[in-house]
Amino acid sequence: MGVILQKRLAFAPWEDARTRRLPGVIPVAPEDWLVEDDAFAEKMALRAELIATQEAAVHRMAPDALAAARELYGQILALLPGRGYQLGPDGVIRRPDGVEVLPDLEQPLLTLGRLVVEDFCLMLPDGESGHALRGAILCFPAGWTLAEKFGRAMLGIHQPVAKYDEALAPRVQRLMDGMRTGIGLLRGTAHHSNAPLHNPRSEAQGHSVSGDLPFIRVERQCLFRLPETGAVVFSIHTTLIREADLSEVQKATLAEFPIRDAA
Repeated sequence: MGVILQKRLAFAPWEDARTRRLPGVIPVAPEDWLVEDDAFAEKMALRAELIATQEAAVHRMAPDALAAARELYGQILALLPGRGYQLGPDGVIRRPDGVEVLPDLEQPLLTLGRLVVEDFCLMLPDGESGHALRGAILCFPAGWTLAEKFGRAMLGIHQPVAKYDEALAPRVQRLMDGMRTGIGLLRGTAHHSNAPLHNPRSEAQGHSVSGDLPFIRVERQCLFRLPETGAVVFSIHTTLIREADLSEVQKATLAEFPIRDAA
């Protein structure tokens, strides 16, 4: 399967002054958590392939995260009928592309990985370190791996990202600590890239790239606190798009506020 590109960018972080700066968050309602995707079928086929052939690389869940994972599954399930999914009486869920998925509540994150294009990371309270990554379905990593990041707190997850330093980390942790249920936080990242959606890289490899960078990689990231378990969900919707396919407004604002860091 080649590089999956989209023709439409639903969210451009450089368009809004609030999302251009770090940490750059704005409120988001639960009904706007998931976004429509014009490459849905292709992305879901890739996700199914990765889950089938590289499950250990794209899925991790500690035993203490199962309750939160099940709660997250229930939250997302409630949103699906409004996104073109059909929930059958036999429990089978038909996706907008016609593919049927039989949920497995013993593996709720894997089920979500087969249902939606968003990746999900579960951050559980972890004493003095704030929140630690205890569960994830991560099919589209942007230069990191679950094997290295699993179990770490926020600062450890983002090492060695230069912008995410000891000054920014406490600000992000305060955002997570202060989150209320019922309303989430939305932020975004954008960088030039020549990598596919599934781009795992070790910390030793780093994030530097060379050569032609024909795509813009955008991550629409959401944070929600689950009401029952109190876990914080970090979701990532990833888009690869050519600059020529941006809207005229997106092109104009990108020219005014160019992406500075290629990765």
